[in-house]
Parts: sequence; structure tokens; C-alpha cells
Amino acid sequence: MTTQRRAAPDAARRKEASRRAILTAAFDLLREVGYGRLTIEGIAARAGVGKQTIYRWWPSKGAVIFDAFLLLSEGAEGEPPVLPDTGDLEADLKAVLRATIAELNDPGYDQPMRALATEIAHDPELAAAYAQRLDGPLKEAKRQRLRSAQQAGQLAGDLDLDVAAELIWGPVLNRWLHRSGPLTADYTDRLVTTALDGLRPRPAHR
Repeated sequence: MTTQRRAAPDAARRKEASRRAILTAAFDLLREVGYGRLTIEGIAARAGVGKQTIYRWWPSKGAVIFDAFLLLSEGAEGEPPVLPDTGDLEADLKAVLRATIAELNDPGYDQPMRALATEIAHDPELAAAYAQRLDGPLKEAKRQRLRSAQQAGQLAGDLDLDVAAELIWGPVLNRWLHRSGPLTADYTDRLVTTALDGLRPRPAHR
């Protein structure tokens, strides 16, 4: 008579399931109770794990929030972000900024993103992780889209692409962060038009 040996538990799969449960719990609780009342103990209870499990994987509440935000915003696994390129730079940028303000205006995302911004401002290690894992790839996607327009003759050939990206996206983030004005499609459309009017190639002087 033969016996079948029970399959060993898949430790990696269980670890990933626990990690996702923790990050989902952190994001959900952040939206429910706010950053000030969010605790590691509360996250652990919601996720059904011990708080030492969380401390073993993350050094701080801010680090948990950051990974939760990454989990929420990640696209296809392992693929870097790419901006639309229809050949019409102005239309593409307006579409991207409209999508950006839709996210910033969503109450479900506003609080988590503000909490993350606060933590980044006070935690150099978290700021470095943010720059490498989230902001860096987004900046490269912006550069690639502007570079494509530059190669098509839609932007000046000597344009500093990093500064150009800051000119386009910076005002939106500044207005959101400081609550200095409404984030509307009309605003972002005017922003794109104004920025591009100043960035387009100028005819050579005779």
C-alpha cells in the first residue's frame, strides 16, 4: 500500500498573501480613521497577523503606507509606467493631467496620498525609496513622452526635459498639496496650453 506525502506548505505564497493583507488593511484603515489614528496594532488586527510580523517587514508606519500605495497603484507586474503617445502632445498631456486630478480629487485617495507626502517630508529613507521606486519611474515616463515630441519637432531641440516636466506637472501637485485652488479640467487644460506655448520651437531670427 502506498501513501501520499502531504505537500509542504508554500511559504512564499503564504508570505505574499500576508503581505498583501497587511497593505490592504493599512490602506483601508487609513481611509477610514485617518493618518493620526492609524496604528500598527490596528493594521495587524485588521489583517489578522501579529504586529511583530509588520515590524519584521517594515520599519515604520510610513513605510507600510508607501508599500500600500505602491500595491494600489501598480500596473502590469514589472512594467514601467508609460504615458500615452498619439502623436498629439497637447491632447496627450491634457488627458494625463485630467486623470491625475481625478485621482487627487478622489476622497478615497486624497488622505492616503497626503499621509504619504507628510511621511516623505520627515523621513529621508522613505523619501529615497519614493524617489527610486515611484517618482523615478514616473519622471522617466514623462521624459520619454516629451523626448518623443522633441524628436517629432514639437518641442525645442535644446529643451531641458526635466525642467519641462516640472513646469507641466509641478503646478498641479503644488495646488493640491497647499489647497491653493480648485483642481479642474479647465485648469489643467489651460496649464498645458500655457506651458506648451512657452516650450514650442521659436522661428530663427533672420
